[in-house]
Amino acid sequence: MNERGLRKERMGLVISDRMHKTVIVSVERTVMHPRYKKYLRRRTKVKAHDERNQSHVGDRVLIVECRPLSRDKRWRVSRILARAKTTEADESKAAAV
Repeated sequence: MNERGLRKERMGLVISDRMHKTVIVSVERTVMHPRYKKYLRRRTKVKAHDERNQSHVGDRVLIVECRPLSRDKRWRVSRILARAKTTEADESKAAAV
């Protein structure tokens, strides 16, 4: 029985990739209003560790809870579910660099 406990997994959208090996992911959840019983969308921004700098702004990623990696980082990118749609202008600009 040396298995670890179940880790939290969340799906989110990468909103910033400016830091080295770190991305900011916006995680959305729905909560029911206690009085009006209407579902509301709540967003949380978390910093996630991206070891190979593979995810970019607009990517949909799966993040997994892990041990504290820095003051703010408690999550790491498990896998990229969907890539962001890029335009031809973005691709040509990246190729020129």
